[in-house]
Amino acid sequence: MPHSTVICPVERITHAPFRHFFGYYEKTPWDATDARLLGMRVNFQHRPPAAEDVAQIALIDAANGNRWRPLAETTAWCWQQSCMLQWLGSDPARKIIFNRRDDDRFVAVVLDVESGGQHVLPRPVYAVDGQGRFALSLNFARLDRTRPGYGYKGLGDPTIGQNAPDDDGIYHVDLASGESQLVISLAQLAALRPHPTMTNAEHWVNHLQCSRAGRRFAFLHRWRQQGHQGWYTRLLSAAPDGHDIAILADEGYVSHYDWRGDDAVLAWARHNGERHYHLYTDGAAHVRAVGADVLTVDGHCSYSPDGRWVLTDTYPDPQTSERTLILYKPETNHRIDVGKFYAPPDLQGEIRCDLHPRWNRDGTKICIDSAHEHTRQMYVINVGEIVNA
Repeated sequence: MPHSTVICPVERITHAPFRHFFGYYEKTPWDATDARLLGMRVNFQHRPPAAEDVAQIALIDAANGNRWRPLAETTAWCWQQSCMLQWLGSDPARKIIFNRRDDDRFVAVVLDVESGGQHVLPRPVYAVDGQGRFALSLNFARLDRTRPGYGYKGLGDPTIGQNAPDDDGIYHVDLASGESQLVISLAQLAALRPHPTMTNAEHWVNHLQCSRAGRRFAFLHRWRQQGHQGWYTRLLSAAPDGHDIAILADEGYVSHYDWRGDDAVLAWARHNGERHYHLYTDGAAHVRAVGADVLTVDGHCSYSPDGRWVLTDTYPDPQTSERTLILYKPETNHRIDVGKFYAPPDLQGEIRCDLHPRWNRDGTKICIDSAHEHTRQMYVINVGEIVNA
């Protein structure tokens, strides 16, 4: 059967009256032992964060009744991607990295959760290499202006009024030294195989992600014509130093994606005029649709740690307001729905609560953010019986 339903056990690991969440789907909240998760806490949910709204960062100790252990605070966060909170790949048992606003700049902080020692980097991080060697950064004030809900409040954008500046874009950050350099500029992207729709358009980048071994990174190049609400998008990849840029998807529409190892990217995108999940071979012209008959809508997709499964979700169904959580096995083209979660209609747009499903370290559990019990909380779903069958 190409499509079945297996409802899996769900555990809420945070509780009202506070609102809790982790962030985006392409990183794991679990530490190296799979015993502790990272989470964030605020006291509201029905508006976008303002510049001075503080979010608390904490450890959730699953081995001790999901005890909440505060670690730090930040005012550089958003509902969709939090503060880019994650475990640092070079020491995922005790070091985390997250963004913070310090006076007149956004920075990144590497924090030892055991000793409390911290190291401040002069730029915020967007994507972090899985081995903890480098990160990629961008202008979060420009992102907040061009795509509200993904950047941060509190600082002005020095590039306002500039459609494609040559001194802003994607930055490479050495996590050991803190040194950074601009590796791909917005002017460079605007001049790369330009579309007619780029005339008098404002450009930005979003959704940077490193490949599994950090040999490449992918990103979305977006642009909006003056006076228009919507935007165009293409998917590109490059070496960490910005060289060897490849355009993977170039038909004006790309949404969520994930790396399959270091050689291919799975993306919900338009190819040959049709929107499906497509697998793009990095640096080559080979593209093929994935699960076109069973994965029919956009979702937050990611490969399991062993690469055998794709985890994704849906946006709310127009009739039921439910989001569906999905496991998909490419080898057999089998889709398994593992849960449905109500999405309150009063949480829409910038303040919506997407499931943003993410794997644990061994691929047997999933963590989601959800408001199906009316407050934004974190939940863990056990899928071990499915993936190990």
